[in-house]
Amino acid sequence: MFAVIRTGGKQYRVAPQGILKVEKLEAEAGSTITFSDVLMVGGEGSLTVGAPLVAGATVTATVVAQDRLPKIIIFKKRRRQNSRRKNGHRQPVTVLRIDAINAA
Repeated sequence: MFAVIRTGGKQYRVAPQGILKVEKLEAEAGSTITFSDVLMVGGEGSLTVGAPLVAGATVTATVVAQDRLPKIIIFKKRRRQNSRRKNGHRQPVTVLRIDAINAA
C-alpha cells in the first residue's frame, strides 16, 4: 500500500515503515503526526485519486529526529571586480517514519 501526501509545499510518495525527510515541522522527537492532505491512495490493484484530496484518508507518522541536510555552498563572484562572496546554508528537516495509511 502507498499514498501521496502534501506537506511543506511538496508532494511525497510514502509507504508503511518508510523513512521520509520533509520540511521542518514543529514537533518533538517521538511524537506522532497525522497528515490529512492525502492526494492519492493505492495498493493491491486499486487506486484512489482525490479531487483534490481523498475524503477521509489519513497518514500517521512518528517523528524520528529534527535534523539538518548537508551544507550547500553559495559562491558569488563578479568577474574583474575583485569581488567574491562565499556563504553556506544547511536546511532544517524533520525525519519521519510512516506508521500507517488509513484509506477511508
